[in-house]
Amino acid sequence: MDAENQKNIKQRIIHLKDDLPRKQKHLCDYILKNFHSLGLVTIKELSTDANVGVSTVMRTMDALGYDNFNDFRKDIYDESLTQDSKWTLKKSLDETDKEVQTLLSVWDESVHLLNQSLDDELTYKFQSAIDHILKAGNINIIGTRPYRSAALYFEQLLGEFYPHVRQLSNDTETLFDKVLQFEEKDILIVFAFEPYTNIVINAVKETYNQNNKIILITDYDSSPVISYATVVLKVAVSRNQFSIIPVIALIDAMIIEIGKKSSPESLDKLRKLEQKLLENNITYDS
Repeated sequence: MDAENQKNIKQRIIHLKDDLPRKQKHLCDYILKNFHSLGLVTIKELSTDANVGVSTVMRTMDALGYDNFNDFRKDIYDESLTQDSKWTLKKSLDETDKEVQTLLSVWDESVHLLNQSLDDELTYKFQSAIDHILKAGNINIIGTRPYRSAALYFEQLLGEFYPHVRQLSNDTETLFDKVLQFEEKDILIVFAFEPYTNIVINAVKETYNQNNKIILITDYDSSPVISYATVVLKVAVSRNQFSIIPVIALIDAMIIEIGKKSSPESLDKLRKLEQKLLENNITYDS
């Protein structure tokens, strides 16, 4: 395999996996979710851990363009080596931490997730996402299950100075009515994390079929809608505890950047809003 393909193993897997047979696709999803820890595994260990046969592993290697498993493993190791410190998952509640206070444990894990999320890929794609949002007509937002709160938070902050924001999370029964009404420059911002919901997956596919831009905020490269997204912003999630702190930090950064790049109009709107809240005794004036 040439050097260019070696540098893009993840992207090759993402783009090929949906066209593979079911067991091979399952193996690809397992590889994407455990990418950082596969550089030293044997073919038998991968087969056992992914719950597929050795023959499935070999057929998948062939589909990805590899002559043998060792070449694949070497490329995985080389690609993940530079990211190892960011991918290492800390066990914040292991045997030695049982007496640590919950607040300290949660705080420590949250800081770890923030550091794990911030890498060169996120930094690069962040700016691309902002550029697409600033060029959009209406900004449509959707999130389900626990991440509906993140979608609402994004809407609340952005809506204070940006007029063309529409929340799709509140009424999923009419979701497809709204998607079908998207205009050419409308954009969809999606919060999609495990467990992924069919309604979000189908809404993303329909948006993609209409040629509208999609900004996907997600957790794993194995996300079932990642191949439909215009820009993917991936943040780390913990296997030890539920946390949306990296998502909130990403939202805060997006709002600030959108505000800076849409100035002075956005600042004028915020000043007017602040004044009206004071005039109507909504906010406290000391």
